[in-house]
Amino acid sequence: MTRIRAARIAVTAVVPAELVLVVCLAAGVRLPGWALAATETLLVGVLLEAWVLHGLYAAERARGADRPAARRAAVRAVVPVRVRRLVLHELRATASLGRWVVRGKHGVRPGDVAAPYTGPQTAMMYGMLFVSVIETVALALLIPWPTVHRVVLVLDVYGILLVLALHAACVTRPHVVRPDGSLRIRYGALFDLAVPPDAVASVRVDRRYPEGRLVTVSEDGVLDLIVGSQTSVTLELNRPIRFTRPLGATGEARTVRFHADDPRALVTAVRRQPAA
Repeated sequence: MTRIRAARIAVTAVVPAELVLVVCLAAGVRLPGWALAATETLLVGVLLEAWVLHGLYAAERARGADRPAARRAAVRAVVPVRVRRLVLHELRATASLGRWVVRGKHGVRPGDVAAPYTGPQTAMMYGMLFVSVIETVALALLIPWPTVHRVVLVLDVYGILLVLALHAACVTRPHVVRPDGSLRIRYGALFDLAVPPDAVASVRVDRRYPEGRLVTVSEDGVLDLIVGSQTSVTLELNRPIRFTRPLGATGEARTVRFHADDPRALVTAVRRQPAA
């Protein structure tokens, strides 16, 4: 347990330090002596992570787990769930950029009904991109120090790519109604809830304008998945369904309210599917 605790502390320190180091290297910053010493410390942390991960992996293999299962168990034991999910979200969102370019859809098979939901946020996303580009150009003209200028430029470009990736993930990961009547409710790579057909009590068009974060849950089990400060579909369940928040916390919902750009089409698709 002591080794695992030490490795978790190393992960918590190493991940932000690695990000800072990558930004500096990408910006062409010449690292001073103290930074080189910090880099060596970072390397020790990476070696500690690798040592603990290998030991856990070997232990899982000795218990009979196959290689993928052993790797997953080792990573889960060392890397905090929030770090894992943040990295996973970012990787999935980045991969969505390529899928967006070729107009592909993730998790949509022949016979499925895809329901986009990006309408209320599209203008806001492009507005953020426009502001980010203007900020990048303005700072490039105003910052007189070359080192600071390069670091800020890398961070600004990285931020622009993240905004694009978030929107691309939402465009390429729509809600899905399957032929068996199951429903997949999503928000990009951040939220994914599978509702089996036998859990659906009723579904209706119901436009609301709730306040709160992306995922909001009331005390009576109402889950709001808010896009652009609105929801347009209400799904009543006949039993509680567990869901996972973007950072890994879990909860249960008896009612799910979410947005679809064409809520009537989604509601019709759910209603016409055969009951399980």
